[in-house]
Amino acid sequence: MTTAEPLPGVEIWRGGVNTWDCDEMGHMNVRFYVSRAMEGLAGLAAELGLPHAFSPYANATLVVREQHIRFLREAHAGATLHMLGGVISISETEARLLQLLVHTATGQLAATFQTTVAHVTPREGEAFPWPGVTRARAEALKVEVPEMARARSLDLSPFEPTASLARADELGLRRTGLGALSPTDCDVFGRMRAEQFIGRVSDGIGAFIGPFRDTVVRHADPKPARVGGAVLEYRIVQLAWPRAGDRVELRSGLVSADHRTMRVVHWMLDPTTGQPWGTSEATTITFDLDARKAAPISDAARAELAKAAVAGLAL
Repeated sequence: MTTAEPLPGVEIWRGGVNTWDCDEMGHMNVRFYVSRAMEGLAGLAAELGLPHAFSPYANATLVVREQHIRFLREAHAGATLHMLGGVISISETEARLLQLLVHTATGQLAATFQTTVAHVTPREGEAFPWPGVTRARAEALKVEVPEMARARSLDLSPFEPTASLARADELGLRRTGLGALSPTDCDVFGRMRAEQFIGRVSDGIGAFIGPFRDTVVRHADPKPARVGGAVLEYRIVQLAWPRAGDRVELRSGLVSADHRTMRVVHWMLDPTTGQPWGTSEATTITFDLDARKAAPISDAARAELAKAAVAGLAL
């Protein structure tokens, strides 16, 4: 999609990429895409007649139930970005919102978000109906999901969560993160900030995915000189919201691989109760750092990766 094809929505955020937003791959880390999306969500809430939804004294706020993200183009330090937003659909207490992160210099999409939010009481998180003004403004902000923002490799159908610590142990899922939330990890209402899930997955992914990348490189011809990792598509579902002091444990497993991508599942669990905080699924690539593109996965590598895949693993 180029500047010749207008993008839907109203502007809800504008800014850029700092050097400290970028990771070892040389591009903006996934956690900062989500943090920009949350800033944009505040802007879209204001467009919907809820300008104080994320202030400490709000009478109502929005919580994210689910996000579908497509990462389309790298964003490097110094890049200028802006975000457009609109309403895909709205029900009595929830809405599905479109957020488009755009490279300002070119008009090309950097990433897209389909974000499902609930209208809730700020501290208890209990859903209640939207006010009339919001429903009226939502109609004026209705948009169609462009092709580049639609799910491509992931299924967005409703599902019954399977995540638990007991199930993770049964499947032999790898522990990729373990820690506790600090007050700075939480929003003004004390709930974990949305970018913490994807950020903590990113922090711990190296030891988990490294052997799979080695498999891809070992069987590649020619072999890329330097590789890393990148995510093409993500589905994140929040099942509960941990607060400051709550512990979180990440468990991860490989689901499958094709000639270009690997599909992985990450569970965020409460190590005390064994219950899930959230679940996610991602489509990832082994990233050729010199060519700045996906390293292909040979048949031999796929056969080896298939042996490492976890049977029965799902959201």
